[in-house]
Amino acid sequence: MAIIAFYNLKGGVGKTASSVNIAYLAAANGYKTLLWDIDPQGAASYYYNIEPATKNGSKKLLTEEVILSEAAIASDFINLSVVPADISARNADIIFSETKQYKKKFKTLLQNAQKHFDVIIIDCPPGISLLHDALFAAVDWVLMPNIPTTLSIKSFEKVCEYFEANELSTAKIKCFFSMVDHRKNLHHEVMNEFYKQKIFFKNYLPYLSDIEKMGVNQQPVFEFANSSYAAQCYRDVFAEIKKHCL
Repeated sequence: MAIIAFYNLKGGVGKTASSVNIAYLAAANGYKTLLWDIDPQGAASYYYNIEPATKNGSKKLLTEEVILSEAAIASDFINLSVVPADISARNADIIFSETKQYKKKFKTLLQNAQKHFDVIIIDCPPGISLLHDALFAAVDWVLMPNIPTTLSIKSFEKVCEYFEANELSTAKIKCFFSMVDHRKNLHHEVMNEFYKQKIFFKNYLPYLSDIEKMGVNQQPVFEFANSSYAAQCYRDVFAEIKKHCL
């Protein structure tokens, strides 16, 4: 039904935690879900306790030696599979620079996987590169978590400018606030300003310790804090994603 990239130009904005928890909720809602961790640091794979099955698996995917559905590893949760990252993902730009029609081939890679999955969620590395160009062209939606600070919003605006300059549709960009600290007036001011423009989802993710504990527990937040405020916030964000993107 949809290919969704969780992305931001900046790192440290809650991108991976969001992709992990939204993938969990998509699977729990009956969607056959694939989470592709394409960030070389492999945090999304770590949260699901899934190790790469083959050496240089990311490189093999990008060079078409392996197809995406074959690289998927079943998680401990119904309807949810993961393609784990490895350090070879760092070579994506080198691979694409040497590949003719790399955008078309990358899109075909994802479209073939859609035959096996209802929802494909991609945890992207930060930055803008040839890999991101291929992702932006191939996915249905680019979901951007943003901390409500000046620099984070500037990075969002730069991404929109990049889309326009490269004739990519900004309509596929959807945003939500993350790591919101209610003690900071700046966070409230930034959120109120952008809500007026109707750019961001209404629901957001606060800065909460239960989200930080995902690394300690090596699980999505629902597995160790299902009744928590953090879990409810993710459910609220997912409801908007489901409404607008699925």
